[in-house]
Amino acid sequence: MFYHGIKWEYVCREYPLLSPRRTVKRKKQEQLLDRLHLMQQFGLEPIHLLEADETYPSSRCIQECLAFGDTVFAFERLSLPMWQLSSHEVGVEVLDLRTCVYIFTSDLEAKVEVLFPGVPCLRDQIPTNFL
Repeated sequence: MFYHGIKWEYVCREYPLLSPRRTVKRKKQEQLLDRLHLMQQFGLEPIHLLEADETYPSSRCIQECLAFGDTVFAFERLSLPMWQLSSHEVGVEVLDLRTCVYIFTSDLEAKVEVLFPGVPCLRDQIPTNFL
């Protein structure tokens, strides 16, 4: 499984496709420098996801993704091309949120069912309860 953490407010603004190219104008200086580094290394700025495996369980992926936002999307597969960014991190050029298979959120106000009908959603005020 692959996991991506994001704030629900960004999901509402960017739905259904996440692409760093669409948000360049809103990036801070530090984010722009990181973008430049990634573009030099990969030729683009990828969307980052964590990949679970035997040594890096889903619970850890979810916990780490929650550091980036109140909502985590889980995917069984990703569209190609895909880049290996680190030992447990992959990147894609565009992420279609509609292809997720699970959603975890600590935002009790998130209208998940409106944008993602039929996708199982686990909610809780304490993110560690997802683990």
